[in-house]
Amino acid sequence: MVIVLLVKLQIKNCRSHIVSTITKTFVHFTKFFLQHLGRESGASSQQSLQSSFNGMSLQCRPSPRPRPCSSRSSSVQVVMMAKPSIQFIQGTDEQTIPDVRLTKSRDGTNGVAIFSFEQPSVFDSSAELGDITGFYMIDEEGTLQSVDVSAKFVNGKPARIEAKYVMRTPRDWDRFMRFMERYSQANGLQFVKN
Repeated sequence: MVIVLLVKLQIKNCRSHIVSTITKTFVHFTKFFLQHLGRESGASSQQSLQSSFNGMSLQCRPSPRPRPCSSRSSSVQVVMMAKPSIQFIQGTDEQTIPDVRLTKSRDGTNGVAIFSFEQPSVFDSSAELGDITGFYMIDEEGTLQSVDVSAKFVNGKPARIEAKYVMRTPRDWDRFMRFMERYSQANGLQFVKN
């Protein structure tokens, strides 16, 4: 069972007793949620969680005078959206934009993406940063990776890298397509159907 709980509290110009009430209510809900999560962990993910907690609306009137900032530290959660990137050496983005070819089975259950990089920048940096360890496609959802990477040499010098990513389920295909959509928007790529 996967449960995502998003909470956003925005408290401006409220007296401390109201902030305390909001905090207690949130703690009550969180405890209730976690207790039921523990009880329901073996149950089907189709069950819904019913709570006696219905929320509470509070109206805060602005203070007549500005209040000094308290010395209490507060934390703020910052969500960073990762720019989609491709890497051959973890931590080093590939600057060359690839040619990507996609194939998909007739029943749509699996597919293959073949990335071709002409004169990739990894050849310039591999001497300082180390060997190519794989093919990594990184975005805000995480990392897709493959070890099916081959280099093409011309006259003894590396000229091209070809990486293959295999998708074995429709879910893998959908995840890959979300990455490609983000990567293409960030790098100005377009889809051409052959």
